[in-house]
Amino acid sequence: MKRVLGEFGRALFGTRARLRWLHLILGGALLMPYWLVGTVIVGPLVGAESIFNSVALQFAAYGIALPIATATALFPLARPLSVAAAKALCGVPAERFAEGPARSRAARLRTSGWFTLHVGIGALISGATLALPPFAVTLILLPLSAGLRHWVMAPDYLDHAWALALCPFAGIAMLTALAACAAAAGALLARQAPVLLGPTPADRLEAAERRATELAERNRLARELHDSVGHALSAVTLQAGAARKVLDSDPEFVREALAAIEETTRRTVGELDSVLGLLRRDDEAANTARLNGPTLDTLDGLIARSGVPVSLTADGDLAAVPAPVSREAYRIVQEGLSNALRHAGASPVSLWIALRGEELEITMENPLPDSVPVIRPGGGRGVRGIAERAALLGGHAQAGPQDAVWRLSARLPLAGRR
Repeated sequence: MKRVLGEFGRALFGTRARLRWLHLILGGALLMPYWLVGTVIVGPLVGAESIFNSVALQFAAYGIALPIATATALFPLARPLSVAAAKALCGVPAERFAEGPARSRAARLRTSGWFTLHVGIGALISGATLALPPFAVTLILLPLSAGLRHWVMAPDYLDHAWALALCPFAGIAMLTALAACAAAAGALLARQAPVLLGPTPADRLEAAERRATELAERNRLARELHDSVGHALSAVTLQAGAARKVLDSDPEFVREALAAIEETTRRTVGELDSVLGLLRRDDEAANTARLNGPTLDTLDGLIARSGVPVSLTADGDLAAVPAPVSREAYRIVQEGLSNALRHAGASPVSLWIALRGEELEITMENPLPDSVPVIRPGGGRGVRGIAERAALLGGHAQAGPQDAVWRLSARLPLAGRR
């Protein structure tokens, strides 16, 4: 019995019930401006100087206020405001609510329905909260003070002892009933909140598209890091290994190798900082990082630092290649050189870059090593990244052994877009 009473008390007066009651009071406060407009309309219609002496006229103003509130809640920004209040006070998990303004017609209608329900029920509970407790407290105190009974002009039947003794119980019953009504109304709003303020199919589709965009951006960042850092590490490893072998016999070569390592690492740190700029939430920083990516204009520097002998044949004005295509082409060449360095050592590489109509063609060949390396499970990200870069621009790329050479070819449409 004690446990049941405790649960009943928490249901009516616990923290959650009090917060929901506050939410209802907020709804009543939100309806007040609309209700005042309703009083201005009702008064002249019925020819009354004041409607505050008539409960019927006050409910008439209430009936006019609700449609006006419904109409104003059709604006997109009504949803985030309603969601913020419901999250804080209704006790509903935040993940069950939609995010952002209501864009679709269905979302706006749902929000409008929620706002009408909130302010409509909230106004009734608010009115009862203002009017009922003073009356109930007066009933509770009536048996204790004859002066109070005279002051409130108590009816004659309260002169009977039995009637006077029942007054405190009636007051307590009224307060309990008010708490029960508030708890029931709060529970109703809590049940309807995810239905009316939850994500619509359009919201879910938008969230899925946003998630797909984030995943695509994450994959792009992975390719950027793989290409820039992976190429640099391969070059540094080869230079350090060569320097170690001639450390005692050729100090001049060692100095040149160390200088090349220093330059490679300095350049790679700059590229790494540029790529990591894409991870920042600041859109301006991200856009700057994208615009500052290396292009075919800097291809000579890449070849000079590649660590392998490269024979370059260029056909056409590479400076005229659009920047997005030029950046991807640079990364494809960089990854091709990294693969050649990693798997074929210092074998010479032949590179052809040509403009063919509306396409940019890239072909790279290097002799195969004595044994073609087997790509481990989870590896091969470089070749896969080349194919992904080409596909994003609407082109295609392939790589593999052909006639004793490793051949990489890519075709990128000049009108390709991210």
